[in-house]
Amino acid sequence: PQHKCGNQKSCPKNHFAFKIISGAANVVGPSICFEDLVLMSSVKNNIGRGLNIALVNGTTGQVLKTDVFDMYSG
Repeated sequence: PQHKCGNQKSCPKNHFAFKIISGAANVVGPSICFEDLVLMSSVKNNIGRGLNIALVNGTTGQVLKTDVFDMYSG
C-alpha cells in the first residue's frame, strides 16, 4: 500500500504524516511534504539556500506559512 508523503508506513490515528528531505548543495533541492501535500520543493520554485520552513497548526493541520531564511547573507 502507498502511504502519505511516500513514507514506509502509515502514521497512527490522530497524527500527521510528513517527510522532510534535505538538499544536496546546488544539485538537489530540499522538499517538505505534509499530509501528502508537497509544501516546498524545487518544482514549486519556493525553496532557497538556508533554512526552508513550513509553519503548520499542530491541532488542525492547516498550513499557515512557508518561507526561506538565508543564513549565508545574514
